[in-house]
Amino acid sequence: MANYHLSTQTDYDKYARDGSNRSGVFLYHPQPNHKRENDYDDNQARQKTPGHGGGPLRPSTCGKSQHFSKWRNRRIFGSTGGQKNRKKYSNLWLAQTDGGEPLQFTHGDQSDTGPVWSHDSERIAFRSDRTGDDQSQIFVVPVHGGEARPVTEMKGDFGRMEWSRDGNRIAFEFREKSKEEIEREADDQKKELGIVHRRFTRIWYKADGEGFIPSERWHIWTLEVKSGKTTQLTFGETHNENNPMWSADGSEIVFESNRSNDPDQTPHAIGFYAIPIDGGELREIPVPAGEKYGHSVSPDGKWLSYVGRDGAGDWWRNDHLWVVPFDGSDDPKCLTEDEDVCVGDMSIGDSGEGGLSAPAWSHDSKTLYYQISMHGNTHLVKLDIESRHRTEVAGGEGVILSFTVDTNTNRAACLFSGRRDPGQIISIDLSDFKRTQLTDLNAFLRDKVEMGEIEEVWFQGPDDNDLQGWILKPPGFDSTKTYPSILEIHGGPLAQYGNLLMHEFHYLSAQGYVVYFTNPRGGLGYGESHSKAIDNNWGTVDYDDVIAWNDYVQNLPYIDTERMGVTGGSYGGYMTNWIIGHTDRFKAAVTQRSVSNLVDFYGTTDGNWIWEEVFGGKAPWDDLETYWRQSPIRYFGNVKTPTLVIHSEQDLRCSITQSEQVFVALKRQGVDSEFVMFPGESHGLSRAGRTDRRIVRLNAISEWFDRYLK
Repeated sequence: MANYHLSTQTDYDKYARDGSNRSGVFLYHPQPNHKRENDYDDNQARQKTPGHGGGPLRPSTCGKSQHFSKWRNRRIFGSTGGQKNRKKYSNLWLAQTDGGEPLQFTHGDQSDTGPVWSHDSERIAFRSDRTGDDQSQIFVVPVHGGEARPVTEMKGDFGRMEWSRDGNRIAFEFREKSKEEIEREADDQKKELGIVHRRFTRIWYKADGEGFIPSERWHIWTLEVKSGKTTQLTFGETHNENNPMWSADGSEIVFESNRSNDPDQTPHAIGFYAIPIDGGELREIPVPAGEKYGHSVSPDGKWLSYVGRDGAGDWWRNDHLWVVPFDGSDDPKCLTEDEDVCVGDMSIGDSGEGGLSAPAWSHDSKTLYYQISMHGNTHLVKLDIESRHRTEVAGGEGVILSFTVDTNTNRAACLFSGRRDPGQIISIDLSDFKRTQLTDLNAFLRDKVEMGEIEEVWFQGPDDNDLQGWILKPPGFDSTKTYPSILEIHGGPLAQYGNLLMHEFHYLSAQGYVVYFTNPRGGLGYGESHSKAIDNNWGTVDYDDVIAWNDYVQNLPYIDTERMGVTGGSYGGYMTNWIIGHTDRFKAAVTQRSVSNLVDFYGTTDGNWIWEEVFGGKAPWDDLETYWRQSPIRYFGNVKTPTLVIHSEQDLRCSITQSEQVFVALKRQGVDSEFVMFPGESHGLSRAGRTDRRIVRLNAISEWFDRYLK
């Protein structure tokens, strides 16, 4: 559900890379999810006074797009905000590389995103909706002073962009609006009436958070910055082209595309292609079929690196690091094939998504920097591509959410999250790995909010498997007392909980609960045998591991075994449904954005038919029993646990019909239950929903548990 990457149309704003030997100044923009510190209301946090509970915190977070400039002592970054009228916005910021005070670079209530430095570090290109017509454009602003000016006047959606070496052009991905949509927007009567109908020919026709996918495709364009002239380089009604990147010599633009006859039916057939900068014949860079993303060109122009898997199927496998000759003269090589480690950040948080920063090259093209997920942490590492020797650059406790590398000064900048902060920018000297923190956006978390202590635990699973868990104790914890507790179960399932701040957990902890969470089999970060364990086998060893964790926690002297609750979202909602259908040991449950019926989950999710890979390679009409056996709703005749059901009305990942079935079954069984729906929200409500709705959601969860556990 989360972190199950199959789409060839990827959100490349989540990818940070060094494409221009930038150094000194760091640029970032925020995820538009949270309220800024200067809008913070003291009454909404739990003060440093034992026993005083409050509303949800709203910390700031930094965005994933991060870039260096050639300025030796500064970097640019971004911070997210939200006003009291619930409008979200994001601005660009500058930060000192030596840890000086950040400087806000753009201002206003608009959304400024996707910033990219020119290679001479004199200009910044970014996307903004500041024109006020609900249409973002590309803007360019001089760094040393002057107004940002729009350099495009286009109708549609902009994606990733990158400056040419000479600074004269920008390559970008763009999807045009349909003629019908443009005509409707220009006609007040048609605009008021809205869309009359939708008609689809593609099997992949919707995406959570986006809605119904237009028939228009993403293509590669170039922009002449001085004149504003745009040129479309790729065409077609069948294929998307994404993630444009300049070749080292500036003569070509390389991108990724699925150019099979029907990309929706063969989503793993992703390849790399290069096109001359003025247009012309495509050149394929041969690679095997399989999931791919995050490509990067080496400075010497000889290599193209990427992250992915070899072949289709085997959804549980780790992503690996690959290189292929840029000229296509030889086969690709998997550089991490001997390591049972997942490349990328698979950690789950609620202050922004984890993901993948494209691997970054060293200046001599001999070393690659990339992320790996291990045991609840995400590290930054480097790999010698000849010897394949891996060295840890930024390890220890915490999560590197994204990073970029400056080859001039031999430094990296990372968005780092720990147990007590949703994210700060740190700078790392790559010669000695010394860290310098550049931002401190959430000082109030230390100064005004008392947060509970987290204990990390390794325990023995039911099959003598080693499992990792965490126990968050309430602020002012007293070991002589007993406490109510809440078991949290992560989504995915290809994900991991870990050492990054979970706002929801600390909010519930502040209400007096012990919050405990683990990484059962089925997730990433513990090797492929761990993730493969639930292949076509949901509700088995994953359930056993969660119950073993609950057994461990309930034997702790400070846990009141008569006041234990359970909750989870997405796959965690699936597990919550499964649990209440198989045991009544929990006194209350909250199931969120869940899956309950795998038979009709097939085809109604934006994941579409791809779930065949997860459940034995067959569709429900070919193997109905497999889907039904693993469906929690099948066991709801046993449910007795009072359950709150939460779902977003516009959730296209796990349709609201999944929760409707749960709610009706609970009511028919006479189980105390309520249903909370959120209009206009997607599957990502807890991370990216409207601020007031996120607050209502958290309050609803705590109020439900208070009713039955206090």
